[in-house]
Amino acid sequence: MTTPTTVHAATEALASHAGRARAGGTDVVALAHARRVEGPFVDLHRLTELRGISRRPDGSTLVGATTTIAEVAADATLRAHYPALVATAGALATPQIRAVATVGGNLLQRNRCSYYRNPAFSCLQSGGDTCPAREGEHQHAAVIDQGPCVAPHPSSMAVALLAHEASAHLADGGSVPVAELYDGTDPTRDHQLSPGRLVTGIELPPPVPGEAAAHHRATARSRAEWPLVEAVARLSISDGVISGAVVAVGAVARSPVRLTEVEDALVNSPVSDGPPPAALAGITGLCSPLPGNGYKVELLRATVTEVLERALRQD
Repeated sequence: MTTPTTVHAATEALASHAGRARAGGTDVVALAHARRVEGPFVDLHRLTELRGISRRPDGSTLVGATTTIAEVAADATLRAHYPALVATAGALATPQIRAVATVGGNLLQRNRCSYYRNPAFSCLQSGGDTCPAREGEHQHAAVIDQGPCVAPHPSSMAVALLAHEASAHLADGGSVPVAELYDGTDPTRDHQLSPGRLVTGIELPPPVPGEAAAHHRATARSRAEWPLVEAVARLSISDGVISGAVVAVGAVARSPVRLTEVEDALVNSPVSDGPPPAALAGITGLCSPLPGNGYKVELLRATVTEVLERALRQD
C-alpha cells in the first residue's frame, strides 16, 4: 500500500502501479478479504485537500471526495439547500460506517451481490458466463432490466446526487455528470470511470429557490440495512402547481435511474391533489421482475408515492 500526500502523487501511483484507491476502506477491504480485488492499494486518507464542503461564489457547492458520509449528514449548509441529500446520508448504514465511509467511495463501490462476493461462485461480474442469481436467490435483485446481470447498484449517494444533477470532478481536470458515471450494461463494472482516474469532488448546482425535496428508502429492518428500494424527489412548485420534477430511484436496477416518465406526468399537476395516479401508472411497465422479486415492483411504486407525498408536504 502507498500513502501519497498529494493528488498528483496519488494519480501517479494509480497509473504506474495499476493501483486501487482506498479511502474509508469499508468496501475495498471486504472485497480483498473475499479475494475479488488485489493491491497495490493507494490510501487517500492523507489527501486533506479532498475533504470538506464549501459553498462557491456562483452558488454551487463542492463536496470533497474523501468527505465522510457523517460529515455530509451533519453539514448545515447542505441541510439548508440540499435536504434530500442530507437525509440520504443520514439514513445510510450505521453511525460507525458513516464516520469512515466517504462520498467518493460510496459512489464507486462494488455491488453487494452475494454470488459475486463469494469466490466459490463464477458469475458475469467475475468473468464467468452466467448470472447465477437469475436462477438462484434473487429476492433483492434488480427489477428494471439493464442487461444480463441483475445485481442492483448499491450507492444511495448516487441516487441523491443523480436527482440533484451533480457532477464529479476528476484529478485530470475533467468532470463527469453523475448521470454519466453509470451505465448498467457491463456486468464487470459498477461505474464508467477508466482505471486510474480519481474523483476529487462532487459539484452540486446552485439550489433552486423554493424547491421541495425528499428522500425515502424501504428496508427490511429500520437500521443498518441496504435498501430494497430508494427514491429522491425534487419538485418545483408555482401557484399551487408542480412546474418541474426530478425523481431518481435506486436498488432496482444495475444503475441509479431517473423516472423521466413519472417526472413528465407530474408537471402541471395541482399540489392539492397529491401524486397523480397517471404519474405512477407507468412504473409497472418499466419493470421486468424475476420470479422471486415481483414484490419490488409494488414496493417501487409505493416508495415513489411516499417520497412525492413527503416533498409535497414541505410546500
